[in-house]
Amino acid sequence: MRRLSPAGRKALLTAHLVTSLGWLGADLGLLALGVAGLRGADPEVVYPAAALLVTWLFAPLSVAVWLIGVTSALLTPWGLLRWRWVLVKFVLTTVMLGLVLLLLTPRVRHLGALAGAADAHLRIDLVVPPAVSTTLLLVATVLSTWKPWGRLRPPARRPVPAGRAG
Repeated sequence: MRRLSPAGRKALLTAHLVTSLGWLGADLGLLALGVAGLRGADPEVVYPAAALLVTWLFAPLSVAVWLIGVTSALLTPWGLLRWRWVLVKFVLTTVMLGLVLLLLTPRVRHLGALAGAADAHLRIDLVVPPAVSTTLLLVATVLSTWKPWGRLRPPARRPVPAGRAG
């Protein structure tokens, strides 16, 4: 697989950081709307706004984070299956992406359509998932910063040419 130049790696890292921070910000915004809805804010404003946030910011950013993260792993020395912390981040992000696209987005759009007619169970769905997602995004950030656990398997040893042993 082709590797990126140092400038390309920095550009990819910057894109990953920007989209990840955007996802975290959208997540916190969604959580704030959910808490506001539970505390009595106007549901005709809160839930349609949450639906717009999920549709136009939250879901697209989660896809962008996943795509840029996988691209970064494949085109840089970190690799996708070389380091445990990269693999854990990949699994976390993949699971979160699936939950966002398959469960959260349709649920919040439905909540936005119902607005004031939404029951308490649906309103809780706008608080618990963003709280869990925020926590998992923070865990991914810690993994990226500390890079724990080492390699999945030791690097392959290259044979020493016959004339250089000694």
